[in-house]
Amino acid sequence: MRKISNILLGVIFGFIILISPSSLFANDSIQKQKVYTFDIKEEIAPPVWRKTKKAFQEAKEIGADHMLIHMNTYGGLLDAADSIRTIILQSEIPVYVFIDNNAASAGALISIACDSIYMRSGANIGAATVVDQSGQALPDKYQSYMRSLMRSTAESSNRDPDIAQAMVDPRVEIENVIDSGKVLTFTTSEAIKFGFCEGEASSLKEVISKIGIPEYELVKQELAPIDHIIGWLIKPYISGILIMLIIGGIYFELQSPGLGFPSVAAILG
Repeated sequence: MRKISNILLGVIFGFIILISPSSLFANDSIQKQKVYTFDIKEEIAPPVWRKTKKAFQEAKEIGADHMLIHMNTYGGLLDAADSIRTIILQSEIPVYVFIDNNAASAGALISIACDSIYMRSGANIGAATVVDQSGQALPDKYQSYMRSLMRSTAESSNRDPDIAQAMVDPRVEIENVIDSGKVLTFTTSEAIKFGFCEGEASSLKEVISKIGIPEYELVKQELAPIDHIIGWLIKPYISGILIMLIIGGIYFELQSPGLGFPSVAAILG
């Protein structure tokens, strides 16, 4: 009886040895990587900078392996764009961008800072000349700084700095790329051809597949109601109105004795 038991134990032990390697490594082989994604689909301004900073903090807290920006913007304020491109360049987590139509002006600067760029068919990237609210190009002092930002960002992400500068400066001429006198904007196929785009994609899932992540957990940024309220309040034109309310309230309060509506308006502002 003991002999039979020993044989059975031997068979079971041998079976465990045969099975255990695959069992031990099965979980490791299918371990899902965390991909954190957030949108930049509005004018680049303080609300977008706040949302981006919050996204990077959350991605770090959850131990994200990758970050993916879903972009569609015509650009915006240079200071906000500079802050966003800086946090991307300094990120320890790889950052990718999916241009879902437009990455113009400040959007181009942010995109170039990312480790990889993927674009939808029919998308565009470029036209980064600094302009005022009426669309007129600002003096060369501003263009010079933007040219330097574009060049240094391209160098940091191993892209051609001359092409990046041509997106700002119409004086730049690059053979077979852009004629002098024109500001450069790439289509998807052109961006791929000249090394400013890693590939074409039609969705975030396709981008993740092209990056080479077999198993993943997609974590999308979820903003709380208070975040939407703060984002609205720090929009440039809203901030301007509130500042005018404060100054106007104080001025009119000084013109009349006692506390009244101007004081309330200023405090509210």
